[in-house]
Amino acid sequence: RHALLTELEALAGETPGRTVTSVFFGGGTPSLMPPKTAADVIDAIGRKWRTADDLEITLEGNPSTTEIGLFGEFRAAGVNRLSVGVQSFDDASLWFLGRRHSAAEARNAIVAAQRHFPRTSFDMIYGLPAQTTEGWRRELTEALELAGEHLSLYQLTIEPGTPFHRDCVEAADDDTGSKLYELTHELTGAAGLPAYEVSNHAYLGAECRHNLNIWRGGDYAGVGPSAHGRLTTDGVTHAVYRIHDAGRWLEAVAERGHGTAKRTLLAPEGRCQELVMTGLRLAEGIDRGRFRRLAVCELLNAVDSGGLERMIDGGFVALDDDRLTATPAGRLRLNAVLGELLT
Repeated sequence: RHALLTELEALAGETPGRTVTSVFFGGGTPSLMPPKTAADVIDAIGRKWRTADDLEITLEGNPSTTEIGLFGEFRAAGVNRLSVGVQSFDDASLWFLGRRHSAAEARNAIVAAQRHFPRTSFDMIYGLPAQTTEGWRRELTEALELAGEHLSLYQLTIEPGTPFHRDCVEAADDDTGSKLYELTHELTGAAGLPAYEVSNHAYLGAECRHNLNIWRGGDYAGVGPSAHGRLTTDGVTHAVYRIHDAGRWLEAVAERGHGTAKRTLLAPEGRCQELVMTGLRLAEGIDRGRFRRLAVCELLNAVDSGGLERMIDGGFVALDDDRLTATPAGRLRLNAVLGELLT
């Protein structure tokens, strides 16, 4: 608690006059921290910066009985949005994913979250080995019946260095993955929760404002071990990374008031590429005026002209005077689209 407040103090010195529009307690299991710590952090943010009238304060939580028992205290601490890591309503799938909760506990957590918080979301994962479209249809249908205003639906990917990769686990093949993705968007759209980002679905106006700001290229400050952020001062944007190891982070904060591991200047080319990669994840696409302000260059100068022409002709992106967007077909194969645009 003391270290978090100390690092906040250092950040406040770097960002005078800013307005905080959202707070996100995420990474690991923040719902295991004492609610008093969350209350103190929220209070400190309110004292050190101006805050938006509709300040969004999200907490990530898991469906364990212990954490569910703290939901009321976190609401009293000031949290007004809860995101529950459900992952699946199938016990065998939860076991495969290494989750410690059961499907019944997941359902109970969703109900409890909706009882305590005005805004809620929960996560699901699809594309597991041997998962069928009908099996996912049943799970997603249940999710939509339980959902409030927001759902995060992630397709399983196997990253190098992870236990799944070391154990040679294979996610759904490309053909099955495409069918599952299309089914996901079909069912969520019909239920009134269309995708506003590749993996995130919400009622109009219920999008996660914190993540929207990041995907649109806005500044965000990371506090705590392993946190990272983007901070712009004097027109220059830096990527800021905090020390990964909690013990070393605590020592650094005690010694110098913050636990920064490195601070890297984002070169213009890197900044442009980052804005294209995150912006095209959004259904709204990239606002060309905002891009110009953030990257200090024109969007059309940041992408490969030949690649852009091919992607427009193929029906994978659309361009007008105001914005560049990936079409539904483009978002389905976004990595390939980005490869063409950012050659």
